[in-house]
Amino acid sequence: MRGVRWRRAVSQAGRSVAVWAVSTLTMLVLAGILPDFRLQSPDGDSATTIAMTAAVGAGVFGVLSALVWPLLVRLLLLVPALVLGLLVFFLNGSLLLLALRLNPSGQSEAAPETAVIVAAVMSAVASATGAALAVRDDDAYRRRLYRLADRRRRSGPACPATHGAVFLQLDGVGHDVLVTAVRKGLMPTVARWLGDAPADGGPGAPGSAPRATHRLTLWRTDWSSQTGASQLGILHGSNHDVPAFRWYEKDTGEVMVCNRPTSAAELQRRAVERTGDGGLLSADGASRGNLFGGGADEQALVLSIAAGRRSRETRSRAGYFAYFSDPANAVRTALSFVAEVVREIGQSTRARLRGDRPRVGRGGLYPFVRAFATVVERDVVVAAVMGDMLAGRSAVYADLVAYDEVAHHSGPLGRDTEQVLGRLDRALALIETVAEHAPRPYRIVVLSDHGQSPGETFRTRYGLTLADLVRAGCGLPVPRRAERTHSGAEARAAVRAALRRPVEKTAGGREPSGRGSEPVVLASGNLGLISFPDVPHRMSKEEIDARHPALLSTLANHPGVGFLLVRSEEHGGVVLGAHGAQIPLDRLDETPGPLAAFGPGAADAVRRTHTFPHTADIMVNSSHDPADGEVLAFEEQIGSHGGLGGAQARPFLLSPLALSAPAADGVELVGAEHVHRVLRRWLRESDGPQVPLETAREEPAREERAA
Repeated sequence: MRGVRWRRAVSQAGRSVAVWAVSTLTMLVLAGILPDFRLQSPDGDSATTIAMTAAVGAGVFGVLSALVWPLLVRLLLLVPALVLGLLVFFLNGSLLLLALRLNPSGQSEAAPETAVIVAAVMSAVASATGAALAVRDDDAYRRRLYRLADRRRRSGPACPATHGAVFLQLDGVGHDVLVTAVRKGLMPTVARWLGDAPADGGPGAPGSAPRATHRLTLWRTDWSSQTGASQLGILHGSNHDVPAFRWYEKDTGEVMVCNRPTSAAELQRRAVERTGDGGLLSADGASRGNLFGGGADEQALVLSIAAGRRSRETRSRAGYFAYFSDPANAVRTALSFVAEVVREIGQSTRARLRGDRPRVGRGGLYPFVRAFATVVERDVVVAAVMGDMLAGRSAVYADLVAYDEVAHHSGPLGRDTEQVLGRLDRALALIETVAEHAPRPYRIVVLSDHGQSPGETFRTRYGLTLADLVRAGCGLPVPRRAERTHSGAEARAAVRAALRRPVEKTAGGREPSGRGSEPVVLASGNLGLISFPDVPHRMSKEEIDARHPALLSTLANHPGVGFLLVRSEEHGGVVLGAHGAQIPLDRLDETPGPLAAFGPGAADAVRRTHTFPHTADIMVNSSHDPADGEVLAFEEQIGSHGGLGGAQARPFLLSPLALSAPAADGVELVGAEHVHRVLRRWLRESDGPQVPLETAREEPAREERAA
């Protein structure tokens, strides 16, 4: 045993010396290239003196990086994560300047901007050298992975031998997108798990295909096809009363937004109160990069805890310290961050020069937001998951948002998103490799929370926003640009016809305001919500018609609107469509009317949302073309989700064959709450510690619902 430890120590020392030597050589080369960086006095020094200066400088820089860097990152945890990513270069440059100042020779110096470049290059080279030397050494590789763990169990009971579960959410990747990516060879790891064959069971690729280890299952979202509703249902077992990504609550006068920390915390509280337990991860779990905690003991980068009082164990930015405390990680991610910003600027410029349609603006801060989502968030979350696996946690749930962010602005299909899918696949491969070194076996489940549907924006096609159309239908002033559009003119004409008299103009050329408070119009992808805040209850169709006689007909007959949902005093709830279509909710199965274009399950989704206490006075779903799957987003997105129509409602579940099938033959997997029950069942199959939820309370009858 002592001999093994001695060999390991010698091996580690040899690698450290090699990295130091390469860093010294790098410093010498940079001193010869960069004019503002020198390792000798102005009068010149011997080659030996210069080499010694470089060697000492590289050594001091390495020691400072190992000792001082983690302290700096911990002090900067209060800095926004995006700013921290940008500060990496300057912090590293400052350490190099300090190393040069501490050099006993006193001959080395560098301009501040040059120090940033030198420090970045040296850190990147040192990281690459260390990785290359350790790649064939399993022990060294395992130790390097352990350093990525933000919290390891150094004491306590031994790690159980039962299987742990890792749930990886690829945000916004629809079932069809995943199948296409596998067929194109963009995701070789997923292809290997599926046996390198088309996921629909068609003929496989030529040659001998590997044995499949996973199955691919399509599931269908609720009407609100977005991360807030889906992830709340998956992690906490209830997404009741989440009608959209953002909605207005009349009882509090607040606008709830799923990715707002205060809203996320409140939604999680409501779900826990409704289900009676903490969530999917309550038993020895970890939540990483999610909107909600799922009851996990270990939480990092979780939005629902960002608004409240945070303990050391659950502070939302703790994951950033675990990752950025290694200067090599910090520099590598920072360099990738800059490269991603440049890539986005180049891609958006090419799209503009080619005249691509549809297209939305991608300027301002968006390149930095995209780089954060596709680089920083991905690297930090993957590192946290690796640490959880090496610590032997029983259940881990992590969200990777890269694809969703890019698809909103570049479209769900195309070269931009294909590159992101390839990088996500490499992250899956890395996590699979780490599982081989974990102290317990792991089953890796990959899933998505929703898909994305392509299509141009409502504003691009019709020249006005949904809010403009609502105001015109209410007889309220609208912007001049909207007045001049065909839709705006039609809405104004509808108001005149409904009032049976010409609408008088004010001195400024605007129509007088309608009665009461102005409506609140909110958009969640291609789902719009209209609420009248001065009315304390959910208004009925009859009340809306009495107040704004032209509004509902204006909306229902607009070509960009698929259907409306309103409460009816006569029928309880009705779906409105073009040409006067009015179908009570209890007759939708016989006469789907405007819902026919939205496929199976649309009627059930609409009926469920109608029961929510905070459903808007008017729910508006955009039109949908089943031939090409396009919808019209009420937001500025050419890849959107949030309502019904197309691929946005068809996410996937990729599970190991060792686990039971998600649903019985002929049973459709519908709704995030159903997915939650499936994941709970899989945790039970691992014979590990279980979330305290009685089987009787899981409503097993709902799992038997046939397609």
